[in-house]
Amino acid sequence: MSINFTTATIKDFENIPDNDMAQRAEIFYEYLDFVKSNGHMNYRLKNTSGTNAVLNVNIANQNREFVSFVSSDYLGFTQHPKVKQAAIEGIEKYGTGTGATPLIGGYFDYHNALEKKISSFFKRTEDEAVVFTTGYTANSATLQCLMQKEDLAILDMAVHASVHEGCAFTNKKTFPHNNLESLEHILKVSENLYRTKLVIVDGVYSQDGDTSHINEIYNLVKKYNAFLMVDDVHGVGILGETGRGTLEQAGLLDKVDIITGTFSKTFGNLGGYVIADKKLAAFIRFQSRQQIFSATAPPSSAGIVKAIDLIDEEPIWRERLWNNINYFKKGLDDLGLDTGITCSAIVPVKIGDPYLTGDVGKLLIEKGIYTNPILYPAVPRKDARIRMSVTARHEKEHLDKTLNAFDDINKKLHIAKK
Repeated sequence: MSINFTTATIKDFENIPDNDMAQRAEIFYEYLDFVKSNGHMNYRLKNTSGTNAVLNVNIANQNREFVSFVSSDYLGFTQHPKVKQAAIEGIEKYGTGTGATPLIGGYFDYHNALEKKISSFFKRTEDEAVVFTTGYTANSATLQCLMQKEDLAILDMAVHASVHEGCAFTNKKTFPHNNLESLEHILKVSENLYRTKLVIVDGVYSQDGDTSHINEIYNLVKKYNAFLMVDDVHGVGILGETGRGTLEQAGLLDKVDIITGTFSKTFGNLGGYVIADKKLAAFIRFQSRQQIFSATAPPSSAGIVKAIDLIDEEPIWRERLWNNINYFKKGLDDLGLDTGITCSAIVPVKIGDPYLTGDVGKLLIEKGIYTNPILYPAVPRKDARIRMSVTARHEKEHLDKTLNAFDDINKKLHIAKK
């Protein structure tokens, strides 16, 4: 099987028939060399400074300073002095790790405090939370233990990869993104065929930055006696009157069956959570293989509790973020660039052609702007884009530098769609 490196994406190397693992790795290594030789390797670059609006990145053994749009630290809490101090105090009190799984001794009082804090944050005082070491695991582990061969998971096609992985051992149907007619059709034809029917959507979608049609989806789910799980990792701290995300914005905080999320974005740390009825939460704690066989989050997680408090204590960070989002998006739109239907801190510049998108990423790096070209399979093959995350830490000068870079690149490569 011959692979055209010019049009190939990482997905094309997942399985190459008649090639064993060593042969597949060799072909893929050649592809990586091809990508590097064309200056399209904007991935796995070595950062030498903390997550911030400006990063020091080592390229070709040289440290350079870049305006960064690659972090989902939306409110800048990884650098907040109070969050860092709380994490330091956690390490000083407990050490650097837990040494065990939650089932056999790795469950500490700071884990318990974190579970209570995050469920309370979402006004779910009658429910309980379960914390995981990553947001990815929170989704995949929870779904693997809840959904079996007698059940059906119904997914928006644009949900996170962790959701798809979590549904590997159950029946799965997908519906086109935010397509309510298709969702209702699946619910209707599946009504009496499965033991459990669970609809799973994101609050904010990670590539287009748009929101779920959550109110309409909730109504359909209840109409057909199904359950609803919402992963709102990109909405929490950003959307809603008090920063509690898509569900607060929709008035559904206390109604959705399962809420999942991560501590690695708005809350500036690492870990994930699941919030559900206390009986479901107990089931997850004792049935999830990751809860049984994987060590718990380290004591630096104590910083997350402070980050959750800061959502209410210092709303200025959300105000700064939205000022930056609105300014930056207007600037891109004024250049005629296609930012799609984003209504969040995720701002894509849609280009379409994957190779051209790689060229744009290369030129942005040359101009001191660190972004990620997003290609298939993260997005459809002909919908490649430059994906950027705006944060509260960006200054106007950072945004203007980036807008000027896009203006110059557009004059050279003609990427404007409007």
